[in-house]
Amino acid sequence: MPESLRVRVGRIVAGSAHAIVDALESALPDTLGHQALRELDEAIDEVRAELGKTIAARHLAAKRLAEQSSRHDELSAQVELALSQDREDLVRAALEHQLDIEAQIPVLETAVGDAAAREAELEGYLAALQATRREMSEDLQNAAAVRASAPAKPAQPDRGAKLSELDKLARRHRVEERLAALRAARAAEAD
Repeated sequence: MPESLRVRVGRIVAGSAHAIVDALESALPDTLGHQALRELDEAIDEVRAELGKTIAARHLAAKRLAEQSSRHDELSAQVELALSQDREDLVRAALEHQLDIEAQIPVLETAVGDAAAREAELEGYLAALQATRREMSEDLQNAAAVRASAPAKPAQPDRGAKLSELDKLARRHRVEERLAALRAARAAEAD
């Protein structure tokens, strides 16, 4: 990928206002506006794909970490058994394996932490891109209404409109959740 995801998201979010102005000043405002929305949709898809990979990587690293921790514990029990049987050869083998596991655990913990941080970063990118898309879509609709000098007719609900409606519904739900949490916190403080 020639352009890093962070740079591309920043450019798209920062450049959205310029794209709308350019579209409004152009002879083909709808075409340019829809092209900007397509670029946003492509970036959203790319971020979602990267987010999926990151979630999978975090999951695999966490699974491997749990497996290694469990194996370390099993070896501790086996060391005790081998010691009780005076089998120093088995004790040495188990201790060597434990040392290998102990060397891997910090690396796995770092991988889990890095993936979690990357996941949070990508979720932020996704939220910013979706917010930008909503704003651009609204700006284009408003511009079309102004150009037509008449109230905008509701468009046939297509896939994009349904996805936009779904985004708005999810956003309203998050707002309601935050409001409920604030109310609950205030009620708890009052008690």
